[in-house]
Amino acid sequence: MAIPLPDPAHVARFAGDLRALADEGPLALAVSGGPDSLALLLLAAAARPGAVTAATVDHGLRPQSKAEAAFVAQTCAGIGVPHAILEVEVRDGRGSLQAEARAARYAALGAWLAGEGIGTLLTAHHADDQAETLLMRLQRGAGVGGLAGVRACGPLPGSGGRLAVCRPLLGWRRAELAAVVAAAGLSPVDDPSNANTDFERVRMRRRMADATWLDVPALARSAAALAQADAALDSVAAGMFAERARAAGDARIALDASGVPDELLRRLVLRCLRAVAPEAAPRGEQLTALLATLARGETATLAGVKCAGGESWTFEPAPPRRAAPVAGAARSR
Repeated sequence: MAIPLPDPAHVARFAGDLRALADEGPLALAVSGGPDSLALLLLAAAARPGAVTAATVDHGLRPQSKAEAAFVAQTCAGIGVPHAILEVEVRDGRGSLQAEARAARYAALGAWLAGEGIGTLLTAHHADDQAETLLMRLQRGAGVGGLAGVRACGPLPGSGGRLAVCRPLLGWRRAELAAVVAAAGLSPVDDPSNANTDFERVRMRRRMADATWLDVPALARSAAALAQADAALDSVAAGMFAERARAAGDARIALDASGVPDELLRRLVLRCLRAVAPEAAPRGEQLTALLATLARGETATLAGVKCAGGESWTFEPAPPRRAAPVAGAARSR
């Protein structure tokens, strides 16, 4: 069955949004089969004919997942878009299943992008997603960086900055995207997790639906403005790091923290942590506690880094922990 093209006005609008984020080269799409990603597929294929390829990640977590991936493949065939199904295994580790699935998904997409020789991935995050993220993070007491929500463009997680992910639908509402899919005569995948109130986002979505006074586009614009402020602060922090941080021996960083405003000091300390331990990703409250400890001239360890306050704050790899003695073990003589 032929799939009709989206409304030309919608295509022109999307083309403008995309032009602001990505060049005219080939583009890759992450398409799950839900209404948002199907709308992204339809709009991108119409706006950039012949330049789009798509992939669906099958996490294997639900019996329907193979059929859903096959549905996306069939839809792509109907509009002339190459498609790949990426099967991943999600480990039931110590973290949340959602976090494990996300890590596996981005790893698979990154490997696929590299194989295709494409540097940019498009995802279907939209204004409602952005508003939900902003409100959830407000409830957690997040700072500027957290309240910036999802960025319009950024490095693909796990790619070391070699690949980019862009989100051209951040100015679109969920209902608008659903209408694009309905006009094409497609029935999107219905993921039952979207109705599971065990998830914070689902609970927030329901609360927002009841709060008709909320202006979702305004919330999304606020998140975008905060993203710009976050980027500006990061730029200032980068300059200050170059001026105030210095190597003080092998893998040891010394920082002049005197007279630095709190928000910039947080960013400087985070840069110091990552200079010693590149994978350091402390939570906000951990970083706050560390700053208070260093301001008192005391020492603490965070993310495998020994941090010491004083006239100059220092950061170096923490010594390995001593193994606990085995109960009942014989002493050497």
